[in-house]
Amino acid sequence: MASNDVKLLGAWPSTFVNRVMMALKIKSIEYELIQTNPHEKTEFLVKSNPVHKKIPVLFHGDKIICESLIIVQYIDDAWVDGPSILPSDPYDRAVARFWAAYIDEKWLPLFVKCRDAKGEEAKKEVTEKICEGLVLLEDAFVKCSRGKAFFGGENIGYVDIALGCQVGWLKVTESLIGTKILDGTKTPGLFGWAERLYSDSPVKDVMLQAAKLSEVLKRI
Repeated sequence: MASNDVKLLGAWPSTFVNRVMMALKIKSIEYELIQTNPHEKTEFLVKSNPVHKKIPVLFHGDKIICESLIIVQYIDDAWVDGPSILPSDPYDRAVARFWAAYIDEKWLPLFVKCRDAKGEEAKKEVTEKICEGLVLLEDAFVKCSRGKAFFGGENIGYVDIALGCQVGWLKVTESLIGTKILDGTKTPGLFGWAERLYSDSPVKDVMLQAAKLSEVLKRI
């Protein structure tokens, strides 16, 4: 598939755009990244995603697909070559979708609450909830991975993408609040999983790096 057939509208520091980049990397799909400022509702963005007016937006020929996890599922269905992202087993697929929904609906919003929290006690309370969520995800990792490297088993799967996009920003959050969140003692499975994503995985080249994200945050 030539790069002019697949385009991605987004901004590289975005966790949600990173999900799509991970999926495209897994499937070895060439594409063009159209950089845009996520805080500006440009005419092109609004026209491309008139409902949510948000990135990412994937263009596949004349088809337009919005929302990160929906795009990931589309990529998995549209390009059957290469490793599957979603499990083939109906139960395993349902479990993967459940945890991805938990990450988006319950866990990720806590980082916004942490950012906006006023005072040390308020930040501490939200941080504890983030850590509690990681304990749940640790248990999910143990069950989904079945002793292998990733949530998807031997290959990076749907939940790996849903959660892996946030690891870089999680490290930035740790440095800002001075508290270790991804702990090798409390969540050893996830700790090792994160290290493998960055050091020994097909998506290591597109993983968000904390140092670069910190520079972006300073400019903002």
